[in-house]
Amino acid sequence: MNRKILALNLGEAFKIAPDKGIGQATQFQSLGNLLSAILPNVYVVSGLILLFFLIFGGLAVILGAGKGDQEQVEKGKKVLTGTLVGFLVIFASYWIVQILEILTGVKIFN
Repeated sequence: MNRKILALNLGEAFKIAPDKGIGQATQFQSLGNLLSAILPNVYVVSGLILLFFLIFGGLAVILGAGKGDQEQVEKGKKVLTGTLVGFLVIFASYWIVQILEILTGVKIFN
């Protein structure tokens, strides 16, 4: 029994160029190419989150100290400490990726 499945070929429906559609993309042929596209964006997003938590923690410390609320100051300090530890993890992961790139000779960041 031959059934025709109704499906939309996105590569044909939305052409990137006259001769190349989305479905015919060749940039993600390997895991390395996929990581090369994802990792820089992960670092940008984590940097924005880092900035938000630094501002949030700093304001919590300042406002808690202004009110004399020692509990809020401690919460702010914990947020700042966690944020700085997270920054060190992200910073270290970036350099580990760079070292792996040198050792293996595989370009991870294009």
